Amino acid sequence: MNAKAPKSKPGSSAPIAAAKLHAPLARMLRPLVRLCIRGGMTFPALTQLLRELYVNVAEHDFALEGKEQTDSRVSLLTGIHRKEVARLRGAGAPVNAVPATLSRTSAIIARWLAAPEFTDAKGDPLPLPRTADGDAPSFETLVESITKDVRPRAVLDEWLDRKLVTINDRDEIMLVEEAFVPHGDDDRKWHYLGRNLHDHVAAAEQNVSSATPRFLERAVHYDGLSAKLAKRLEGRSRELAMEALKVANREANRALAKDKGGDYRWNFGIYIYREGPDGPVDDDSDEGGGT
Repeated sequence: MNAKAPKSKPGSSAPIAAAKLHAPLARMLRPLVRLCIRGGMTFPALTQLLRELYVNVAEHDFALEGKEQTDSRVSLLTGIHRKEVARLRGAGAPVNAVPATLSRTSAIIARWLAAPEFTDAKGDPLPLPRTADGDAPSFETLVESITKDVRPRAVLDEWLDRKLVTINDRDEIMLVEEAFVPHGDDDRKWHYLGRNLHDHVAAAEQNVSSATPRFLERAVHYDGLSAKLAKRLEGRSRELAMEALKVANREANRALAKDKGGDYRWNFGIYIYREGPDGPVDDDSDEGGGT
């Protein structure tokens, strides 16, 4: 199958020797392989997914400007047999649509955390009455500031069921801090897994492929720590990270009100990781050790 190739940027990235990729890829993929095994995705299933992705990426990201992408060139780039390339091509560029419910939930929570009328002097989300007179802040006005397609009561019922909010003794709706992070069977965690890991790896790929790093990607890291100090540093870094995320969200929310809109997107993410000699640790298993 031959399709008209989209515009590409040949020569914009520095060539990378495959041998240099082996060690970092092995380290990066290890936790993903662990996730696949735990989730029941077998090696043949992963191999099929990678085969499809290789063809799709070669077709859409490595086309030559002004030329049609051919099965032969995709085969040359990927090492996949031309007959198999012909079978797999034409799937279209990947579309990473955000589920409507997830997009709505994230937008409402982001506004609750950012808009001055819904936050206190410290920038924390206010407890909100279900309804209020006039323009006074309420859960109803919060939801309706984002969408008119869903009734605020329906949103509230859904959020109570998912334990994103609670009702206090004054019948006010309070945002649960754990609402920021999906847990258990919440399908949001799978969307965020794909989006956040994609964006982090995409930023790193751009940085190592270019003469000058394009995106900010930095980490503060220390080895040889006691269990107690590692745990304390994780706790402190969580505090710093949450404050940075809240500030970025408030500024983005204010700017969004004046923006004309478009088809660009932006992601500001933070990760924290702590492990012991046997891998990741939890708070119930690492109380030992001294400072």
